[in-house]
Amino acid sequence: MKVGIVGLPASGKSTVFNALTRGDAQTGHFGSGRAEVNRGRTLVPDDRLDWLANLYETKKKTPAQVEFLDVPGLTPGSSDKGTAALIADLRTVDALLHVVRVFDDPSVPHPDGSVDARRDADSLETELVLADLAVVEKRLERIAADLGKGLDKRRLTEEKELLERIRGALEDGQAVRDLDLDDAARQSLRGYAFLSLKPQILVGNVSEDEPAGGDSDAKLAGWAKERSLSYLAVSAKIESEIARMDDEEAAAFLEDLGIAESSRARVIRAAFDALSLISFFTFGDDECKAWTLPKGSDAVEAAGKIHSDIARGFIRAEVVDFVTFRELGSWSAAKDAGRHRLEGKEYVMKDGDCVIFRFNV
Repeated sequence: MKVGIVGLPASGKSTVFNALTRGDAQTGHFGSGRAEVNRGRTLVPDDRLDWLANLYETKKKTPAQVEFLDVPGLTPGSSDKGTAALIADLRTVDALLHVVRVFDDPSVPHPDGSVDARRDADSLETELVLADLAVVEKRLERIAADLGKGLDKRRLTEEKELLERIRGALEDGQAVRDLDLDDAARQSLRGYAFLSLKPQILVGNVSEDEPAGGDSDAKLAGWAKERSLSYLAVSAKIESEIARMDDEEAAAFLEDLGIAESSRARVIRAAFDALSLISFFTFGDDECKAWTLPKGSDAVEAAGKIHSDIARGFIRAEVVDFVTFRELGSWSAAKDAGRHRLEGKEYVMKDGDCVIFRFNV
């Protein structure tokens, strides 16, 4: 899973990046013209994987991972080559983490002279919409040229009609995700990697005086709700400090602040929800590993996550759900209790499935 972190200059998104990845990306350089993209990974915390690893005293425990890309702040109205390259990087991600400044700090002046979270959220959203509009207009020009040559008229006409509908919405400032598109239309648009179609999580970067959020971020939370987006209040400054602590110290610090869990855990869960992902587990003395795949995936698709040969030679999947596994204490106990299942190719995987794939190639 790859998540792109976006925001306006001075929003604190690089500090959020550091909090999520325990990185040390430069912060506070929103006026320096920074053009590089910060990249980092974080492990997905999962108590279920920890339990399996302890049970098997495994040699290797492999959690799922999330890759984060932190692009420099997008300046409204900018259309230089550097910005185009950043937009291209964002098109490769699975979801967007949109960081909006809520905190007010005179030592970190806002480029627009005042803090207005809804204004800033609208401004960044407009940049994403305009970037998508440029893609649509360029493609429509190409379609017109190809139709003039008599190429594949039926397919191109269908594509043209869909893109003209999308262009109208974008010109009105509407995100592609807000359009009522059927599955076939969404599938046909995948190659465009529209930014305003990607799942988006809104993060309000709140003051360290209100680390759990408060009245100051209520308007931004409302903005997210109006658009059916997930919203999280995060004090990036505090969370980046927590990221440098060991787990025990961090847990005590969070408890003192009245925060139930770290921003890293909350963001990862929100990303899983936004992307409709589930986790399944493979296990044994050598390795216990968590894997992710989209909800609705079948057993063969899950097998393919591990290796294409396993999917190609799939025979069956032996499955015990994690709750049962932990309740009964072992794989053999689950089999003895009749809670072990043999599933075929069309079995739809569930979150928490513990699986042994049988295959022959």
